[in-house]
Amino acid sequence: MMRPGVKQYVVARPLYSEESFSEEHDKVYRHRKTMLDHIKQYFTCDAKRAKNAALSLLPVIGWIKMYRIKEWLLSDIVSGISTGLVAVLQGLAYCLLASLPPWYGLFSAFFPVVIYFFLGTSRHISVGPFPVLCLMIGSVVTRLVPDEGPPANITGFEGLTRDEQRVLVASSVTFLAGIMQLAMGVMQVGFVVMYLSDTLVSGFTTAAAIHILVSQLKFVLGLEVRGISGPLAIIYTLEIIFEKITSTNVCDVVISLVIMVVVFIVKELNDRFKSKLPVPIPIEVIMTVIACGVSYAFDFKTRYGIDVVGHIPKGYESPMAPNLHIFQETTVEAFPMAIVGFAVAFSVAKVYSVKHDYTIDGNQELIAFGVSNIFGASFKSFAASTALSRSAVQESTGGKTQIAGLLSAIIVMIVTLAIGFLLEPLPKSVLGAVVIVNLKGMLMQFREIPYLWRRDKPDCVPVFASILLGLDLGLAAGLGVELISVVLRTQFPRCSVLANIRGTDIYKDRKDYVDIYEPEGVKIFRIPSPIFFANIEFFRGKLVEAVGFNPLRVLRKRNKALRMIRKLLKKGYLQWTSKGFLNMSCGPIKESEDESNMEELDLPTDFKDLPSRIDWNAELPANIVVPRVDTHSLILDFAAVSFLDISALKGLKTLLKELIRVEVEVYIVACDPYILEKLHNCCFFDDEVQPSMFFLTLHDAMLYILEKHPLESTEKKPDYDRVKNLPIHNPGGSLRSRDRNVCILFCLFICVQQYLL
Repeated sequence: MMRPGVKQYVVARPLYSEESFSEEHDKVYRHRKTMLDHIKQYFTCDAKRAKNAALSLLPVIGWIKMYRIKEWLLSDIVSGISTGLVAVLQGLAYCLLASLPPWYGLFSAFFPVVIYFFLGTSRHISVGPFPVLCLMIGSVVTRLVPDEGPPANITGFEGLTRDEQRVLVASSVTFLAGIMQLAMGVMQVGFVVMYLSDTLVSGFTTAAAIHILVSQLKFVLGLEVRGISGPLAIIYTLEIIFEKITSTNVCDVVISLVIMVVVFIVKELNDRFKSKLPVPIPIEVIMTVIACGVSYAFDFKTRYGIDVVGHIPKGYESPMAPNLHIFQETTVEAFPMAIVGFAVAFSVAKVYSVKHDYTIDGNQELIAFGVSNIFGASFKSFAASTALSRSAVQESTGGKTQIAGLLSAIIVMIVTLAIGFLLEPLPKSVLGAVVIVNLKGMLMQFREIPYLWRRDKPDCVPVFASILLGLDLGLAAGLGVELISVVLRTQFPRCSVLANIRGTDIYKDRKDYVDIYEPEGVKIFRIPSPIFFANIEFFRGKLVEAVGFNPLRVLRKRNKALRMIRKLLKKGYLQWTSKGFLNMSCGPIKESEDESNMEELDLPTDFKDLPSRIDWNAELPANIVVPRVDTHSLILDFAAVSFLDISALKGLKTLLKELIRVEVEVYIVACDPYILEKLHNCCFFDDEVQPSMFFLTLHDAMLYILEKHPLESTEKKPDYDRVKNLPIHNPGGSLRSRDRNVCILFCLFICVQQYLL
């Protein structure tokens, strides 16, 4: 019964198979480009394409031409100054994560920004140090140049101090990561970021936040803890911290707590009143200036033994070539750095591009970050990406283009060249506190872990793997589990048997609904995934389970039965009468064990030398047993099948032939046109598997079946359409009295006749 007010639609149209629809409706011819056409187009060059290539390689040309000086310049100046102050502080702070002297962080906040200004496509991200990348670099640095013990046997370490060795390692691995990013950009493989799902990236950054928090505890507590890398490094680091907890510097703890509380409160106020504030309050910069002044005035370093930033050299150091030996040692770590740095920056850039309505190019972003890291590494900076908080400052303070980023780099340059000495008394605990406060966004992602655990446990693997195994192995494990889960879900999809919802043309899983209609002898099977070499056997098994019989086994049983019936007819043990087969043998008839010509059993059943066709669902002579097949029609719903490979095509054809040979009519519905075209091109069809089995929709096929097999015909079949068999002898059992008497009399008659002859 229809609910009142429910909208209805009525469509009157012919019943369509794929063939009839194609005959009635003409298709538009579309020329398909071959691989050779694509290659020719790729290497074709003209003036327009050269211009587009230049604009794509130097995006600054595109947006600088339409720069609105009166409307945007002031906003970019304010944003650049605000972002520059934050970049100075974060450069110093994040450098501690990389286990390098703090002033090298200023290099990373300058050189990559300048290059990105010319090559980048995002107008709002702030390029520079990113805490997760810094931590990954720090693990490589401490592995090759540990805090305690000799460094690794690297050519080129001779005559260098420990800090110089670490800078060489960091710049070399950054150079290698830049080469990888540049190569991926040139080869147009920016799509690789699609394999890093949101849950994988958020889980990875959440685990990285835990690592960063633990790594900063030694600065907040004023402890000397050697750097540890590798699996379970976080556990060993916490063990050392707890062993030395009694040596905590109280002054460092007090300073850190004050900084964290004040910065946290002001940041919350910035978020709450951001619509009323012209620019966010740069509380990190303010607290850093205050901490520097207090530390200098009261001589914290001498009085309380606080570790401070110390001497900051003026100016930039001369360029340095990377170390090829370090390339060999750090290739495994450099690749995840290249991927993570690009993935995070691209994700942030995509958010701002959607918000401000412009496009970004993933491949050009790879080129931009690759060149930025190569150029920066030559001047002893480490890997750059984008920090979320710094990009938020640049965008929220009114930044319109990368001119704001260029101005922030100028602020960093002024600090490096002129006023860096003012930061020398800054306690490192202040930098550690600033790093921890800026982890709030990443740490808040922990709230999603219970939800992920309840909904999809494999998505929790990156979190736990990255925490326990380290960021590089954790990322690999998370990506591996993600890809394996996709493969398994495709290889073992949730197949279902569908049924009609009464009174509609809608078909749903019969397990999920009550008021359904299933015509007798009809099965509808749906597979919700592509069919390829890895899941064709699973598809076959599920289909056999759905229809309730194995067509190949039934076919072989039927052919064996035909072989036996022919032998019995030839020997006179069976005789055909108008009422069916008559058993002429007195004793038990043994089934033939002849296994020769087994390949003939897979051929279609042949009734040409038999007096009539056999009804396989009726009682058969000579106690022959063949599995019963109650299904006369099978519909395969291919609506969710996006492609078929050659292996699956062969397996599907074999399966269809087996079903057709056991007298099951097969219909395939909602098949993708490209798959249908591929079937034609691959000579899929023959005398048994024909194009007429393909129907436009599931309901078209069902109506066709109901028209061909009316419901009343399944209840009572005409006498002429079935083979009736007389009661027959059951080997090993007893005959009914009437049959026994007939058999005895017949045998006596034969014996007397032979004796007289």
